Amino acid sequence: MKYEKICDGVYQIGGAGFSTSSDCCVYLLDGGGKYAIIDCGTGAAANKILENIAKLDVNPQDVMYIILTHGHIDHIGGLSDMLKAFPEAKTVAHHLELPAIEGGEIRLTAADWYGISYSGVTVDLVIEDPPYEALAIGNMKLNFIHSPGHTPGSLSLFLDWDGLRILFGQDIHGPFNQHWGSNMLDWKQSMKELMDIKADVLCEGHFGIIKPSTAVYRFISGYIRHFEEL
Repeated sequence: MKYEKICDGVYQIGGAGFSTSSDCCVYLLDGGGKYAIIDCGTGAAANKILENIAKLDVNPQDVMYIILTHGHIDHIGGLSDMLKAFPEAKTVAHHLELPAIEGGEIRLTAADWYGISYSGVTVDLVIEDPPYEALAIGNMKLNFIHSPGHTPGSLSLFLDWDGLRILFGQDIHGPFNQHWGSNMLDWKQSMKELMDIKADVLCEGHFGIIKPSTAVYRFISGYIRHFEEL
C-alpha cells in the first residue's frame, strides 16, 4: 500500500515511504467524489504519486484543486505533471509565493539545493489577505491561514472533518534562509496561531502525520523552544 488513510477522505499519498525522500509530504482530500491535492513533491517521483492516487479510484476529472503551501521545489516541482494528469484542477497559492511558483524568481524555489530545473506555472486562484473564504471541496470546507516565516507566503490549512480538526502545517520545522525571505519573528507568531487552532491531527510537510492533539502541541511548541535556544 502506498497511501495512508488519516481518516475517511484524508490521505497521505507522497513523501518518504510513499514516493521519494526528496518529496515533501503530499496529501489528498476527498470531499465525497470531489478532490484536492496539497502540494506536489519535486517531480522526481510524480509517477509514483499518480499511481498512489489511482489506487484510491480517483476520477482525474474530479480533482478540483492543487493547493501549494509555498513555492519551494520539493512542494511545486511536480506541479506540471499533476496538471497534465488532472486537466480540470485549478492551482491555488498565496500571492507572495507567485514569484517562485510562476517562475519570476527561480532562486526562491530553492531548486538549486536539489539540482532540479523548474519552469513556472500560472496560479489560478490567488489567496490574498485578509484570509480567503473557506474553499469548498465537495462536502469539505478547507480554511486558509497565512503562516509567514519559512517563506513570506506560506499557507497552512485546516478542516473539521470526520469528528477531527485536521491541520496541514507544511514545514513547521523550517529550515530558514534569508534568501527565501524567511523571518523568524513572523514564524514564531505563525506557530502560536497554529497552536491556537487546537488541531487533533497535524499533517506536516516532512514529518508526516502527528496525533493526537497533545502530540501536535508538543511538536509545534518544541520547535519554538528549539529556535529560541539557538
